[in-house]
Amino acid sequence: MTGPAAQSPTIIVTGASSGIGAHCARALKADGWRVFATARKDQDIEALRNDGFEAFYLDYREPESIEALVEAVMERTGGRLDALYNNGAHAQAGAVEDLPVEALREQFEANVFGWHDLTRRVLPAMRAQGHGRLVHCSSILGLMPARLRGGYCASKHAVEGLMLALRQELEGSGIHVSLIEPGPVRSNIHRNGMTWFLKHVDYGNSHYRDDYRAQLEQVREANDKVRADPAVVYRALHHALVSRRPRPHYVVTVPARIGVLMKRLLPAGVLYRILSRTA
Repeated sequence: MTGPAAQSPTIIVTGASSGIGAHCARALKADGWRVFATARKDQDIEALRNDGFEAFYLDYREPESIEALVEAVMERTGGRLDALYNNGAHAQAGAVEDLPVEALREQFEANVFGWHDLTRRVLPAMRAQGHGRLVHCSSILGLMPARLRGGYCASKHAVEGLMLALRQELEGSGIHVSLIEPGPVRSNIHRNGMTWFLKHVDYGNSHYRDDYRAQLEQVREANDKVRADPAVVYRALHHALVSRRPRPHYVVTVPARIGVLMKRLLPAGVLYRILSRTA
């Protein structure tokens, strides 16, 4: 990472209260970064501060919180920011036909529009200093579909298109854009997503009620043995932040890599039939 040698590199990490965000924030801090960590709940912000982080409130659905975060960070750094890691999100489960438009609006506010807003607000500082890294935690579901996850897939597909276009627009500026596409990784995203599922989906009266009940049971069992450690995401993030040639895509976990390989090798009709049989 380029920047003043006498200062620690600076980064904003969103969604740092648990899971991937929490692991990456702590790993970055251990590696010498000055980490500005965000969370939505007061107790999580306090816990981050007790762990030595400069922690702030951020809800991607609230533009005023995005503005306040950037102002606070820039005030503390003298207008400098080396990197942004967009990570905070929620996962809206449900069949497409069961999702009201309001569910999609809330999904996109949190997973797309807020990311766009925060990214735009830090870009002037990066342009002024002539360097920066913008890393976005997408998902393998940003590259391929999954049944009963249409809203979340749509948000991640949108992030892929938006940020890859930005990557092209920033060519030659010294600012690099990368997307991390994890498969199953240990986190609370599915448990936290239960709130949104129960809010928006009348699953008891749905054509997919048996599928929903099976998936609800899987979430309650929370079998993390089949999920990768968040450290695999940090390895990708670290490369995206410090490499002279950061990649546009970092596909993380074996299932995600298998999915990408299947997408490359199989006819689309065959691929989608296989995916339609998976939970």
